[in-house]
Amino acid sequence: MARADLLMSLVRAGSKGDNAMFRRSLEAMVAEERAKNHNVLADRLAEYLTSNGVHDSGTQLAGGNGGVENYLYQTMPELGLKDLVLPMQVVGVIERVIEEQTRRELLRSEGLEPRHRLLLVGPPGNGKTSLAEAIAFELMVPLLVVRYESIIGSFLGETGQRLRKAIEYARSRHCVLFFDEFDAIAKERGDTHETGEIKRVVSSLLMQIDDLPSHVVVVTASNHPELLDRAVWRRFQVRLELPPPSPRHVEDWMRRLGDQVKFDVTATMPSLLREFRGASFSDLELFRENVLRAMALEGVDADAGRVLRRCVDERRAQFVLKPSSPTTKRRAE
Repeated sequence: MARADLLMSLVRAGSKGDNAMFRRSLEAMVAEERAKNHNVLADRLAEYLTSNGVHDSGTQLAGGNGGVENYLYQTMPELGLKDLVLPMQVVGVIERVIEEQTRRELLRSEGLEPRHRLLLVGPPGNGKTSLAEAIAFELMVPLLVVRYESIIGSFLGETGQRLRKAIEYARSRHCVLFFDEFDAIAKERGDTHETGEIKRVVSSLLMQIDDLPSHVVVVTASNHPELLDRAVWRRFQVRLELPPPSPRHVEDWMRRLGDQVKFDVTATMPSLLREFRGASFSDLELFRENVLRAMALEGVDADAGRVLRRCVDERRAQFVLKPSSPTTKRRAE
C-alpha cells in the first residue's frame, strides 16, 4: 500500500491539474514499490508514466530500458559512514541530509522536501567516491554510477540523449546517482575551447538535475571545481569540500590499522605522521591494504611491528606524487 503522503499528493495534483506534481508523486510511488520488491506493480505504474506521456517521449524505463544499462553501473554499497575518516563538520552535514531522507514523510507533511543534490570537491583520493557510496549504504539504496565512457559520443545530440536516458532510468528508483569527475560534462559554458554541442549538453543536464525528484539523491564530485559552469553551484543544496587528511586524521587511521593487526602504534606514531605528511586518504588506504596483505602472507606468527616497518620502507622506495601547489590550476583542454 502506498504511503498516505504520496496518495494525498496524487489527489492534490489531480484536483489542481498539476502534471508536474502528478509525475513526481507517481515516480515516488514507483520507487517505494520497487524498494518493497513489488516489482509487478512498480512496472505497471512505470509503464503508465511512459505510455501516457508523463515522462519525456522516447525514454524507456526498466524492463525495456533501451540499453540504459550501458550508461550506468549499479552496485549495492558495502561502505558506511563509520568506515570513513572525515572532518566532523562534513559528517554532521551528511548525517542531517540522511535524516531528512529517512524522515521525508514528516517534511512532506509540512510542504517541504529533503535535500538531495550534493556537490563534493577536493583533491583526488580524499574520499569523494567513498562518501557517495557511504550515503547510499546509510540510505540502504543502490548506487548508480554514470559511465562517461559509454555516454559521451562523437555525434551531434548523442551525449545529451544518453544522459537523458540514464537520468530518466534513475527517476523512479530510490537511489544515489553519482557523477564522478563532474567537470567532464558540466564545464563552464563560457569556455571558448568548448563546442556548442557541449554547451547544449550542460544546459540540458542542469535542467534535468533540477527536475529530479527528491528520492533520487544526486552526488557529484570534482577535483577541479574551477572548471565547473557557474550555474552548477546554485543547483546544489549541499556543497562540501573534502580536504586531505590532517595529522589527527592520519593518527586516527593508523590507530585503526593497529587495532586490525593487534599492534600498538603509539611508539611509532611520530615517524608515521612524518611519513604520511601530505598524503591522501587513498594513499593511506593503499598502505593499509599492503600491511594486511603482508600479514596474511606471514601467517599467524607474523610480527606486526616488523611488517609495518617493512611496508613503510617499501613505500619510501616507490615514487610518490607530491601534492601540487594550491594555486596551480589545470588548464581547460
